[in-house]
Order: sequence, then C-alpha cells, then structure tokens
Amino acid sequence: MLTARGYQVSGSDMCESETTRSLVADGIEVHIGPNDVPNELDLVIRSAAIPESHPEVAKAQARQVPCAFYAQALGMVQKDRLGVSIAGTHGKSTTAAILSWILVDTGLDPGFIIGATCEQLGGGCRTGSAEVPAGPHAGEPGILITEACEFNRSFHSQRPVVGLINNVEEDHLDIYGSIDAIIEAFQGFAALIPPADQGGSLLIAHDGAHRQQITHSLTCHVSTFGFHPEADYQVAWDAAAQRAGILRDGMWVTQWTNAQPGAHNALNAAAAVILAHQLGTEWDQAASAAESFRGLHRRMEKLGQYPVQPTGAATVYIDYGHHPTEIDHTLRALRAAEDPERLVCVFQPHQHSRTRFLLEQFAEAFSAADEVLVPEIYFVRDSDAERKRITASDLVDRLTERGISARHIADFDDILGELRDQLRPDDLLIVMGAGPVWTIGRDLMADVLAS
Repeated sequence: MLTARGYQVSGSDMCESETTRSLVADGIEVHIGPNDVPNELDLVIRSAAIPESHPEVAKAQARQVPCAFYAQALGMVQKDRLGVSIAGTHGKSTTAAILSWILVDTGLDPGFIIGATCEQLGGGCRTGSAEVPAGPHAGEPGILITEACEFNRSFHSQRPVVGLINNVEEDHLDIYGSIDAIIEAFQGFAALIPPADQGGSLLIAHDGAHRQQITHSLTCHVSTFGFHPEADYQVAWDAAAQRAGILRDGMWVTQWTNAQPGAHNALNAAAAVILAHQLGTEWDQAASAAESFRGLHRRMEKLGQYPVQPTGAATVYIDYGHHPTEIDHTLRALRAAEDPERLVCVFQPHQHSRTRFLLEQFAEAFSAADEVLVPEIYFVRDSDAERKRITASDLVDRLTERGISARHIADFDDILGELRDQLRPDDLLIVMGAGPVWTIGRDLMADVLAS
C-alpha cells in the first residue's frame, strides 16, 4: 500500500513465507534475516513482536531515524482515506472481509487490510481507489477498511471516519487487568471518530458491547444493530434455513442466505451489510454480495472429507478461535449445521496468560464437543514465570471435571497419529487455535491427496 502511494519500501523478516514471496512478486525488496539499514531512510516500521534491541531498529535509533509500530503506520495510511475501522473482541476479520467483498462486488473499489487470507478477495490487502467512484461519497477520498485491534490499545492509532464495534468482552487481561479498562479503551477508540457534521458515524452492537458506557459522550452519529427489537437495525436469523435479514422500524429492508452457519456469523454479515449501505450500496445489492461471500482462511474453514475405514468419512474444519466465546459459538454452530455423530476438537490454547485468566470460561466453552485433544499452550509474549503458572493439563483437568472427554497430547505428530487411528465415520473434526495448530488439519488432509 505504501509502495503504491510512491514510497520506496524495503524490509526484512526472520524467514521466507508466502507473505514475503508475495511482496517480492510485487517488486518490493525483502531480506530474510537482519537487513542493512539504508543510508537514506525516513522511517522504520516494526511489528509489536520486534524489540528495540533488533539490529535494524537499534541502528535506526542510533541515527535518530523515527520508528513507528505497525498500528501507528496503519493510522498514517488512513489519514488521507475514508477510514472504516472494524473493532470488537470477536469477528473483526470476518466482518471486514465481508464488507470488503460487498464494496468490491458493488463497484466502490475499497482498499482494505485484513488479518486473514481471503481467496475471494485475492489475499488480505488491496490498495483501492484514491477516490470513491460512486454513491453518496463519490469524489471523496477512497474507502480504506481496516481491522482495529484492541491489543495494547493499538486501535488508538487509527483514524476512522466510520467505525464498528461488534462486541466487547474480557481479553488481553495481561494488558488491561479488568473489563472496565477494556471498556475505557473502546471508549477511546470511539472518541477518535469525527463529529456527525463531519461524516463521522459508529455502528455498535445493541447487546454485548457496553454501548451505553462507550457512546454516552460521542458527537458522531451512533446506530445500533442486533437481535433485540429495540436495535436501530434489528437482525433476524433462521438457523434451520440459514436465512438472515435486517429490519428497520419493524419493516424488512433486505434478506439473504448466509453461507456460514451460526448466529454470530449472521451478526457479522449483518454489520457488513449495514455498513455497506451507509457507504452507498443499495440494500439488496449488499445482501446479494454477502450471500456470495465464501469465507476466510481459518475462519470456520471446511477442508473436506477424511476417509475412514471400512467405509465413510469424517468432516474436517480448521478455525482461528482462541477465546472462550468464539469457541462456544463455533462448536454450537457446527454441531447444529453438520449434525455429526461425534464432534472432536483439537484446541491449542493461545498464550499462558489468556488461558490462566479465562480458565473457567474455557472449560465451559467446550460443552458442545464430545472429545477434546489439547497440545501444549502456544507461547506468545508471556514471561517464563507466566509459563510456570498454568499448563495445558490444567485445562484438561477442568474439562474432565465437567464430564468432557479430554486429553493432553503435547506433540502435533502424536495428535495426527491419534486422529488417523481414532476418527470414525460421520465424525466432525475441528482444529482450533490462533497458533500453528491448524497445520494438523492440513497435514491430515494431505493423507487424502497422497492416497
């Protein structure tokens, strides 16, 4: 995106990946391993995972070259665009992707940066038009859709004109410490939206987003959505038919068949349809585009059928869910949609601190599963002391106490062997987590290609 705007960009990563190969294919200079800092340099951008001791950062700081985190750079590219920021504890990637697809499909040519790969959109990033080509915002700066992540208050660096808050729950408690601090952070995000007379607007969930605390002092236009009949945009959901719809003042404005099961996905799609309408898309055009959305990588993604002897097959999904609410919603939605004989879940906890703070909620989240296999906790950012305070076995013990068949199997290869031996016809297997655990699903399905 920066290169498309005329900046000369180079960078580095610790190892080659599909991302680095894609950048190279776009003509961007990428080094694997530490890179020499160019003599002529205006800015260094680093992810939150890169410490100040990193050689490139240290060299730049020694030369007094400004350094910015990724979140700050995201705010920089939003400044000359119609920024649309998608916030919430859950559903950011899915909602941002559906909205992006709707606007692409209906000719509004948005730019977007999404934290997941969407094959239908050609990846997770798109520059988009410098000006909105049609609709009520025609001629204004082009639309740029971004996820607004609350981790470490990084979304306070964004510059939204239009905002969404899907939901607000306890998470990142190693940073915030309490739900009150999280709500305060979302208040700060919402306050970035300009006043209504400057085009600023916020769409917020009627329930589950602490809307009264967050919106009470805002000057932007505020509207609500949700299943509650008092929401400004009431969402209707027929789980059996997978039909979703939106009512305004008690009157239908549009309906569609949602490709992904679950009430939570109906809310994600509805939020995207509402935002698309606010940005200039006709209701039925937005709904038709939402109906044709095919999903994201690792967001309730169906990999296919795994043959099981003597005859039959198990259905295999992978999913990014790593918070108790996400897990609960996903498992319930898949059980209702697929009606399996057994629902087998491989779940890798993401961070020791999150597992410890939300242990009881995690233990309750798997009630729709028949069997849960738990590898080692994925280590991210936690201190060594935190790693010693909780283990994967602690989660297994809590699940077992609740009558759920659960086992700790540390190694991915051992889990693969267990699945190959134990999956039965008409099982549904879902491999969940924000870490590399999804590769278990990929490697299992590789057996099918090899046979």
